[in-house]
Order: sequence, then structure tokens, then C-alpha cells
Amino acid sequence: MKQRFLISTGLAVAACLAPLSNRAQSAESPDARADALLKQMTLEEKIGQMVQADCTALKDKTDVQKYFLGSVLSGGDSDPADNSVQSWLKMAMEFQELSLQTRLKIPIIYGVDAVHGHNNVLGAVIFPHNIGMGATHNAELSEAEGRVTAEELLGTGIRWGFDPCIAVAEDERWGRTYESYGTSPELAGELGAAQVRGLQAGEFSTPVSVLACAKHYMGDGGTHGGKDQGDDRCDEAALRKYYLPPYAAAVKANVGSIMVSYSSWNGKKMSANKYLLTDVLKNELGFKGFLVSDWAAIDQIYPTDYKKNVEASVNAGMDMVMIPKGPGSTNNYIDFINDLKALVAEGKVPMARIDDATRRILRIKYAMGIFEHHDVDPALTAAIGSAEHRNVARQCVRESLVLLKNSNHVLPLAKTIKHLHVAGQAADDLGMQCGGWTISWQGKTGAVTPGGTTILNAIRHTVSADTQVTFSADGKGAQGADAIVLVIGERPYAEMMGDRRDLSLTDSQKEILRNAKQAGVPVVAVLMSGRPLVLGSALDSADAFVAAWLPGTEGQGVADVLFGDYNFKGKLPRAWPRNNSQLDSLTLSDPLFAPGFGLAYANTEKTASASSGK
Repeated sequence: MKQRFLISTGLAVAACLAPLSNRAQSAESPDARADALLKQMTLEEKIGQMVQADCTALKDKTDVQKYFLGSVLSGGDSDPADNSVQSWLKMAMEFQELSLQTRLKIPIIYGVDAVHGHNNVLGAVIFPHNIGMGATHNAELSEAEGRVTAEELLGTGIRWGFDPCIAVAEDERWGRTYESYGTSPELAGELGAAQVRGLQAGEFSTPVSVLACAKHYMGDGGTHGGKDQGDDRCDEAALRKYYLPPYAAAVKANVGSIMVSYSSWNGKKMSANKYLLTDVLKNELGFKGFLVSDWAAIDQIYPTDYKKNVEASVNAGMDMVMIPKGPGSTNNYIDFINDLKALVAEGKVPMARIDDATRRILRIKYAMGIFEHHDVDPALTAAIGSAEHRNVARQCVRESLVLLKNSNHVLPLAKTIKHLHVAGQAADDLGMQCGGWTISWQGKTGAVTPGGTTILNAIRHTVSADTQVTFSADGKGAQGADAIVLVIGERPYAEMMGDRRDLSLTDSQKEILRNAKQAGVPVVAVLMSGRPLVLGSALDSADAFVAAWLPGTEGQGVADVLFGDYNFKGKLPRAWPRNNSQLDSLTLSDPLFAPGFGLAYANTEKTASASSGK
């Protein structure tokens, strides 16, 4: 019987099944309640709901109350000083208390990037990035990831996670490729919708629901040359075929919010594209939630005229604007409020558009029950980073690994092997294992967060007590070993900084492999990367080769499969290029490995024909 991971804790089950009488709940629908509240609101209160200010941009925390703000967020590096669970909880609750002191007591909804777990918080569980989840092809696991992430967000008082990213990334030179499930719109739709269900607890109306945010609408993966925030150059038929289906699936899953992309479609910024935001998404697909802009994204519409940006984006259908700049800068939240008030007075933004945006935001807040439910269950806080949560992530790691090569059945390794040498810095580097969007925006190397297990430590925990495990970062010193596990990987990066024109292995990565080969014993190469890299001769040099993507904190899941406790299940979610010259062709007609390729212990030779050109 297939093991289920839908709900990760008994706590979540109990909360989901608790009768509605346990909390105050109006018999009126969220729509009726939103309409009733809207009639009581001033223009200033309505516009305030349309503002999402970064916590570090606020001149004073009390501005949440003064300007009736609808949301506060923590961007990639906007963390509390010590970044602890308790500090996050304290911060979120302080902002919530301020919002409840406004005239109408409209609660804020606090937002944070949660792209592979509650990834900003020390000690939280970090899941594989989406490219690894795409390799699992397992919607049930994606839903389980969403549920664990929701529980850890809730434990810090946060009810809005900017996830899932359902970009269909075409060009792996794009630094956000790892945030994409792969090149299949159907796969992105299936796994993205499952993640939405996990985050929103299915019903989207319980105290354990977290608002999901599908992103980035739309075509952000259709970069030109892999350049971030680029221009998707295609006709409408292609746009609808490749990039719209995941959003249709997310809307069907009742996603409550969607983030609008920085990118453009044939030269027109998405933040000002009324046809795609209003006509297609809201009217044609029937999206009933609200749209939020990306980080200062509306500033790019007309770079020298902020007021014009406000007019263009709001009239296009933007409901909430993410504003990261403080009062000492131009284009800050106070400017937005004043400019939008002036635009309404001038008749340039219809009052009906303000009402529509505010109604959408209020409706979601009512649907989530946050007007009634403000407290944080201490059991959810205590469960952050729990063994139960880590076990879900560990299963995600096991199923994400793709076996590309296994000559002479080198794998699985025996736990009783006499001497195993582990090589490469990445083998003992949790930061490289997790990648970007981990504790900090761009991520970093080293012991970035407590509670995780590196691949080296996982191997040491797996082998017998009689096995000698040695380690070198440079691949040297393996003489006398019976086998080598070589772990190489990309250094952490995120958007913009991760764009690369050349995806070849670096000289240092190649040198580690050369050094290891000098020992004259079988070499098992494990590649940790946010995208397929050009392997060159490395594939031939290694006896076995594993694509581990960016597995997150639970490196034990890698060892589980290398030593045969679990079989390989992962299949490539995108084609693997032979060389850099192929990257200019989006079709990859002769890839090194085709999408869907992946070997397993029982059929390492039989499935080799699935590789195109092999």
C-alpha cells in the first residue's frame, strides 16, 4: 500500500477536524461580510488594505495602525535580529496587535517567502527546491511539503507564504530554474495545485490554513537567454499553452493569492498588463483571490514616474502592492498611499477599482478566519524542526534523486564497506545542500541552520561501526579506500545572481574528480545543483552519477538511497544538455538525457534506452 504523507502531524488532523463552534464564526459568507465591512470604510482605510510594506521599510511599527495597512512582509533578508523562532513569533504578533487597534480592527496578514519550507527561520525544516520536487513527480509529497511548511509558518504567527512558484523554466541559465518544477506545464500545474492544497489545508477556512501565493504570473520562465526579470517573446497561443495551465490548476485548487511577475510579455511589463491580469486571470479563469505585486516591481513600469506606475498597475488589476522602501526613499508606502488618493480624486483610478481590490483582500481574510483566530497554538511553535516534519522532507529527498549512471552496479554501496572516502566540500556543507532562499536571500555556504544533516554525516550514521570513513574537501587522500563518494555542487545563489551563461562544471569541481580518480577505486559522483550542468568528461569519469538537486537540510535521505534502503525513484523533470551551445535551443533535440530519464537498482541497464542519444 502506498504510504501517505498528506497530513504530517496529529496536531494538524485534530485542528482540521475541530468543530467550527470552537471558534467564533459568522454564518454569513466571506463575500457578504466583505461587502458589509467595505461600506463602513473610508478611502484611506481601503487604500491602506492595498499596501504591503516590508517590515524594515516601516518608519515606525505604529504606521501599521496609522495607515491601516493590509499586510506586512519580511523579504529575503528582513529577519529579526537573532532569527529565532521566538523572535519571529514575537514580531508577527506585535504587528498583528497594532492592526487590531485600528478603528475597524481589520487584521493584517503577514507574508514571507517560503519556497522550500519556512526557509528564513533558524531551525526550520528545509525541503528540496522545486526542481527536486519536480523529479519526484509525486503530488502527494508536494501536498505534504505544503502542510509541513504551513504548520511551521503558523508556529511563528505567519499566515501567508509566497509559494508555490509554478514557473515553467525553459532556459536553465536562468538563476531561478531551481524554483521551477520543470519544463512541463502539466507537471507544474499538478504539483503546484497540490502545494496550494497543503498550505491552505484544503478547505482554506480553518485555523491551520496558510494563504498560498502562486507565482510569478505569468511567463517568468520564458526568459530571453536566461536573463532574470526578462522578456517572454512569444505569441499568445504559446503563452496560453506553456505558461497559463499551471495558473488554471492553481485557481481550480482555490489559491487565494497570486504574485505578478517582474517580467514582460513582448516588451510590456506584466504589472501593467490589464488584459492578462484582469481579462484572462480574473474574468476568464475566474480567480476570486487577490493579486500582489513582486518586490517593488511596479517601479519598473515607468522608472521615472512613480505616480504613473501606481495608476497603471492598479488600473491593470493589481490589488495589493509590495513596497520595500522606507520613508526616506522615493516610491515608499506613504508615497503610494498619497499618490493613489490623488489619482482617485483626479478620476484617473475609478473608485470601483479601489472597492474591487479591497473587497478581494477582505474576502480572503474572512475566508481564512483571521478576523476570529489570532492566537498561535504553542504546539505548532514547538513542532518547528521536529523529527516528524524532518521525516517528510527526508522522504522528499529520497524520491527526488535521479540516477544517471550506474556502471557495474557500483550502487548501492554496502553498509559494511571497510573503507569509504568522501570527497568534496559540498559533502559537508549544509548551505550548499540547501541553496539560495535559505536563511538569507542568496543563501550562503557553511552551517547555515541548526538541525540539518550533511551528506557526510548521513553516511557516517548509515555505515557499520567497523567502516572507516575518511574525508577530504579536495578529493585527495583516498588511497586505500574501497570506494569514493564524491559530492560536488553549485555555490548558493538566488534570482539575478544565479544567472549564468556557461553551465560547465568549474575547474575546481573537475579537479576534485581528477584527484579522486587517482585512487583507482570506484567513484560515485553526487551532483548538488539548481539545474542540469554541462558534465563534459565527468560523466564518463565517474562509475555512478546521481543528480541530487538541492535537497535541503535532510541529507540522510541521500544516504538512504545510496546504501540501498530505498530505491531510486526520481525522473528528470527537464532535459539534460550535452553542451553549452545547446542552451540557445529551447527544444534540446539531442539532449544528454531526455525528460523522464532515471535509472533504478532493478533496471539500471533496461531503462538506459530512455536516454536520448545514449
